Amino acid sequence: MVQRIDPLILGEAADWLVQLQSGTASEDDHRAVQAWCQRSAQHALAWQRAEAILGDFRRLPTPVTGETLRRLSRNGAVSRRQALHRLGLWLLAAPAAWLAWRETPWQQWTADARTAVGEQRPLTLADGSQVLLNTDTAIDISFDAQQRRINLLAGEILVTSAKDPATQARPLLVRTLHGQAIALGTRFSVRLDGALTQVAVLEGAVDARPAHAGSGLVLKAGERSAFNASRVQPAAPLEPGDLAWEHGMLLARGMRLGELLQELSRYRPGVLRCHPAVAELKVSGAFPLADTDASLRLLGDTLPVAIQGLTRYWVTVEPRA
Repeated sequence: MVQRIDPLILGEAADWLVQLQSGTASEDDHRAVQAWCQRSAQHALAWQRAEAILGDFRRLPTPVTGETLRRLSRNGAVSRRQALHRLGLWLLAAPAAWLAWRETPWQQWTADARTAVGEQRPLTLADGSQVLLNTDTAIDISFDAQQRRINLLAGEILVTSAKDPATQARPLLVRTLHGQAIALGTRFSVRLDGALTQVAVLEGAVDARPAHAGSGLVLKAGERSAFNASRVQPAAPLEPGDLAWEHGMLLARGMRLGELLQELSRYRPGVLRCHPAVAELKVSGAFPLADTDASLRLLGDTLPVAIQGLTRYWVTVEPRA
């Protein structure tokens, strides 16, 4: 549970955040912040959240990192008062998971194939199998005499398996940190989603096997499931929108707004957040993934929400005033 902090203290933390990142902060300012943090446990926690905001800014493209906060102290479309208010709201709403600093593992940067945020890339393997890499995805490819293996390091792939041209047929499998999905002449997707590996089968069948379980689960066409290292969930029907990303769309049918924005955030650089007051709103529709700005405008036109942003790389969806 996230500890509640006095909004006035969060506002002061936001103000100090802007001052220290303005480019004009003095040694006296840094000492004043240290003294401010020592005034109470809530002051200290508020500053921890402010520093976590800086962690999110470090994920932005380099030219934008400093400019986003510096513009708060200049006249423009967003006034300093408005910007500080928004920063205060973000500090107030920040869950512990958001505040955690996450660095991209080095394995992803050295992967055999990878995509940037918002990018999709088709790939043909040595055996003729087709792999479509979704946004922010990294894979390693390892073919030997015993198997054809794709190591999914991050993200999501859609695999269309080909008949093995080798004299002795080798299994085609996708391995994740939770286990592996073995193709049985098929077309299927595999996604790394936090503590789970998700598998969806369009054609043929897939044997989903957790790393530390005695057996797996064979999924047939039209089925999906998820597994961790110890167990696989029962099969469920494939939803029509599950693989709409292949065609550049996100389909929502009564989806929570918070969940929809979490999906959209996979396809755009920077930070996209949802205020808790609107997170439970239900959304239905088709949203383009190649133009997430258009998707956000659509939400603003059809729901009682406002799309607020300091830049394109720092956006929050809030209740409409």
